[in-house]
Amino acid sequence: MLIPCPEAGCSLADSCPAAEFAAFKAKYPGHRVVSYVNTTVEVKALTDICCTSSNALKVVESIPADVPVLFGPDRNLGSYIRKLTGRTNMVLWDGACHVHEEFSLEKLLQLKREHPEARVVVHPECRPYILEVADYVGSTAGILDYCGRSEAREFIVVTEAGILAEMNRLYPDKRFIPAPPDDETCGCNNCRYMKMVTLENIASSLETLSPEVVIDEEIRCRAERSIRNMIAIR
Repeated sequence: MLIPCPEAGCSLADSCPAAEFAAFKAKYPGHRVVSYVNTTVEVKALTDICCTSSNALKVVESIPADVPVLFGPDRNLGSYIRKLTGRTNMVLWDGACHVHEEFSLEKLLQLKREHPEARVVVHPECRPYILEVADYVGSTAGILDYCGRSEAREFIVVTEAGILAEMNRLYPDKRFIPAPPDDETCGCNNCRYMKMVTLENIASSLETLSPEVVIDEEIRCRAERSIRNMIAIR
């Protein structure tokens, strides 16, 4: 496995160290462990089944209602799924993505006042009070699809700003307005880690076949199982 920029981590994955997650899991024997894909391979190895933002609901619904669930690491996504399913036996790890944590409700409401016809599209990793003012909550693919189907001409986009390029490419006749974070020095929310991966370091990695990451085989097999369990869900 090649990683073009080893320093390009993930705040969500960093919020869930494997050793701490293992200790947390030990407190809840009998729970089915569901982990978002933005986790380390070590956390995936502790997981029964992975999920993405687009299939998290389907994954949790695949677990019998009487089987308790431990969901990690994103507490906001977990809280949203728990609300949708009505589960009372779902424990959440207290992790989050720095991008989705930083959106300002006050500034979002101001944008809504300035653009009263705009639809608000939100990723479920955002805080619950942000989700409450959304017209649509969904994954990246879901948001793109919604914007294409909607008759609205303007959209306030509450997720990582990288999606804006694809939105403008797919729907050049529509306007997409990035929701601002709390940070007064930034006009939009960018993942500081995603922006560290460039065409240049990807090309260099492919040319030199480095930096290479070697995964312990036992951990790899256990992590693979959690991903295959997800893929098996129809």
